Amino acid sequence: MKQITYNKYATYEYFILEKYEAGIVLEGAEVKSLRAGNCNLKESFCFIRAGQLTLKNAHIAVYDKAGAFSTKESKRDRRLLMHRYEIDKIVGKINEKGYTLIPLALYFSGSLVKVELALCKGKQNYDKKRTIAERDQKRALERQIKEYK
Repeated sequence: MKQITYNKYATYEYFILEKYEAGIVLEGAEVKSLRAGNCNLKESFCFIRAGQLTLKNAHIAVYDKAGAFSTKESKRDRRLLMHRYEIDKIVGKINEKGYTLIPLALYFSGSLVKVELALCKGKQNYDKKRTIAERDQKRALERQIKEYK
């Protein structure tokens, strides 16, 4: 499993409750662009419409050597592939409790591109401040341990 990109912004903005794996429908030139590492998930999210899972605002750069057959839209909507029972379970949780579906990572599983999705709940400002304080405290502790050795 070779990781292409990771969404660090998601762990800061949301509490991650459950993780899922989904396939993604891409064109050939987009796969080549992903192999070069030209993608960003920072502002992307997923939504479900008519029983289909869709990834929105994921930036996959246009492959420069693709020629005339490449798609010119780098932030187009991309369909995600999951089993029907998984989609139904996610829909129930999103509608019932108000959760959000966020992509965490893109990675290669063999020759296939997979998306790691997370069912998330949004953080309040005080939660974000607490996260920053815990991170700073952990860094300070690690520095003290390193200096002690």
